[in-house]
Amino acid sequence: MQSSKMLLLSTPITTFPPHLRRPGNFYGYQCRRIGQSMPLRVQSMAKDEADSGNGIVEKAAIAAGLISTPVIGWSLYTLKTTGCGLPPGPGGSIGALEGVSYLAVVGIVGWSAYTKAKTGSGLPNGPFGLLGAVEGLSYLSLVAIVVVFGLQFAQQGSLPGPLPSDQCFG
Repeated sequence: MQSSKMLLLSTPITTFPPHLRRPGNFYGYQCRRIGQSMPLRVQSMAKDEADSGNGIVEKAAIAAGLISTPVIGWSLYTLKTTGCGLPPGPGGSIGALEGVSYLAVVGIVGWSAYTKAKTGSGLPNGPFGLLGAVEGLSYLSLVAIVVVFGLQFAQQGSLPGPLPSDQCFG
């Protein structure tokens, strides 16, 4: 952990009410003369933002988020235009990527919400600000999911299942 040290010089306030003006006493601190400044040392032990300790987890979340948000966009567009999700693809790979992408976005949003509740701020920016960007894209994807799923349910009365069916890819 890296820390930074800072030296603050402060001068005492020189105008006191008459009942606090006592020679040689400044709110419990002994001074030689009223009005003479004494240096005040403050040492900060704050962690640098670059040193967050979750390097591998952050990089995995960045990779998952950068891959999953476009896949979810493609999936939502396909769902809105055809009423079905993405086709299974060779060996079910595209359908699996679609499902894992939804899970990745929900995981990133959950991690962000947990961090926000625990620390009062969202996820750290990460390298080159990519984790912050992925966090924002994940929230936008979640809003788009709610909107498109809501429209799909209102128009069709149901959502397509997670497995290929005769209705979509029979």
